[in-house]
Amino acid sequence: MNSRSKPALKKTALRKPATNKSAAKKSAAKKSVVKAKSSKPASKTGKLPEWNLADLYSGIDSPEVARDLDKMDADCVAFETDYKGKLATGTANEDGGKWLAGAVRRYEAIDDLAGRLGSYAGLVHAGDSVDPAISKFYGDVSERLTAASTHLLFFALELNRIDDDILNRAMQAPELAHYRPWIEDLRKEKPYQLDDKLEQLFLEKAQTGYSAFNRLFDQTISSLRFKVGAKELAIEPTLNLLQDRDGAKRKTAAEALAKTFKANERTFALITNTLAKDKDISDRWRGFQDVADSRHLNNRVEREVVDALVASVRAAYPKLSHRYYALKAKWFGKKRLAYWDRNAPLPFAATDVIGWPDARTMVLTAYRGFSPKMADIAERFFTDRWIDAPVRPGKAPGAFSHPTTPSAHPYVLMNYQGKPRDVMTLAHELGHGVHQVLAAKNGALMAPTPLTLAETASVFGEMLTFRRLLAQTKSAKQRQALLAGKVEDMINTVVRQIAFYSFERAVHTERKNGELTATRLGEIWLSVQGESLGPAIEIKAGYESYWMYIPHFIHSPFYVYAYAFGDCLVNSLYAVYENAAQGFAERYLDMLAAGGTKHYSELLRPFGLDAKDPRFWDGGLSVIAGMIDELEAMG
Repeated sequence: MNSRSKPALKKTALRKPATNKSAAKKSAAKKSVVKAKSSKPASKTGKLPEWNLADLYSGIDSPEVARDLDKMDADCVAFETDYKGKLATGTANEDGGKWLAGAVRRYEAIDDLAGRLGSYAGLVHAGDSVDPAISKFYGDVSERLTAASTHLLFFALELNRIDDDILNRAMQAPELAHYRPWIEDLRKEKPYQLDDKLEQLFLEKAQTGYSAFNRLFDQTISSLRFKVGAKELAIEPTLNLLQDRDGAKRKTAAEALAKTFKANERTFALITNTLAKDKDISDRWRGFQDVADSRHLNNRVEREVVDALVASVRAAYPKLSHRYYALKAKWFGKKRLAYWDRNAPLPFAATDVIGWPDARTMVLTAYRGFSPKMADIAERFFTDRWIDAPVRPGKAPGAFSHPTTPSAHPYVLMNYQGKPRDVMTLAHELGHGVHQVLAAKNGALMAPTPLTLAETASVFGEMLTFRRLLAQTKSAKQRQALLAGKVEDMINTVVRQIAFYSFERAVHTERKNGELTATRLGEIWLSVQGESLGPAIEIKAGYESYWMYIPHFIHSPFYVYAYAFGDCLVNSLYAVYENAAQGFAERYLDMLAAGGTKHYSELLRPFGLDAKDPRFWDGGLSVIAGMIDELEAMG
């Protein structure tokens, strides 16, 4: 799993607190500033920043939290009183467009407030998901948001029952025309809506259904300990050892992961089976035909486009991952590499820890070389304390950028340990952050970006940083190491994520016929991993349990193809940039600033790109293949 694999989750109206969003330590339960120490000595990475959540709320027991929860309750009840059962007649009136726009604005304001509350609870919980006080706060806010949102359920349902002609006439009013993209997106949900009472039941039961199992997964993963030598480590530092230069340490860490996963397989199998069944029930009631159709609808992408992407990547496994891992095994003087050596640092790669100030300079310099505006936005994450970087016990593993809500600003969580991959992760998450800042002007309803484009800015930020570092590197061996590291990241982003998607498809399809044992889940995992990794990676005993810790499977089923979509898209975008740099940055930032107001096909048109063209994906994949060609030529 990539260290960055916590997604920038898309928020929709009055969702519960977003899981895995980032947070505070127990010692900071009454503050918004985290005061824990990093597990990495300051002398190696430098002082690592800890975010200041006071821009949202001063603490979990602050009176402002209680005030806003009460306000949200009152606003939701008042909204229901004023509009329930009246949308069709109100919209049909002479000033129907203006009247409906007023309702949408009130709905948007409630959504923004709920986003602030939910984001804060989620960020605090991700900072320490095992602290009882924080867990209670997270659960309580989640319940309050769910209860309040039952008063808003009618709005989208009634809006979608308005006659097309009446609504189209109403949208001629400038006030309502502003919300056309949101309304048109909402009406795409119409065929899958249930009646009001069923929708309310689905919403309320989520608290004791999938939301509860999401929370169980988070708390279980955060509390697991892995015995590595004489130490008991949390999951993030244990996973980090898989990139250690010492092969014995990599093996020990891999075996420790396998042993602890195995000891907890019943819990993870139960969570996986329950969530797959929960989704199957929802899909059947709503009328989705394919296990991933609800995700495609949410992403506003056609099933055939995703199918074409998946088919192209799977067909490319031999010329991408299979070929690269054979090359890497040769560099290690072996015919095959054990699975725990897959991300091992290359024998000729630099071993120095990259300090935080250097990482900051690398990324901001690369961003500034592309666009001063992009760099200025990214710099605010450092100067205004929007980043939480240290590794801490109980903190969510991985990395992500959470957009919070347009009236606030994003926050980035990392687990920075000074490796080159951590620098690329910083570039990745700041790409998300810049995207979220630029899109915020569209408001709470239209700022969120579909997952088809959510990874574009992040992967593009990585590419800018990589190209900058490559151009500055004089040593042939270090250039080779940089290029190989980028290829590995792209394989993790494209090949590995499509393998994850294949795993999910198999699990959700088979779950329709009954529960899957942990053994069966492991068999499916080994099958897709073997296909994607190829013969140069030796899959040893223990690896069959590694499906258990992938958070996407739990929190965002079928999210993973968005990474491959984004990487291939960025490869194509970067080629356009290299061939016609004049004016590209302005067009690119305009694309990011559009947020969710336009379909991905419309946003790509100014760059001459069409994801429906089968050659589109092959072009993106050929960039990775070309880099492997270059590595093979280096010997």
